[in-house]
Amino acid sequence: MSHSHRRTSRRFDPNIQSKRSWLPSEGRHVRLRLSVRGIKTVDTIGVEAAVARIRARGVRV
Repeated sequence: MSHSHRRTSRRFDPNIQSKRSWLPSEGRHVRLRLSVRGIKTVDTIGVEAAVARIRARGVRV
């Protein structure tokens, strides 16, 4: 028989990182708060396309 008295379940939070990327079209750096999965996506599609997707959702960059 189990004797554990642990009452709360474990939380699995996303691995959020801050990433600074050069945005050539605007000639400036942008700082993005991304999950590690998001960083890999930005590496795949490129920072320009990623910023375009973010702005399409109405988020200011």
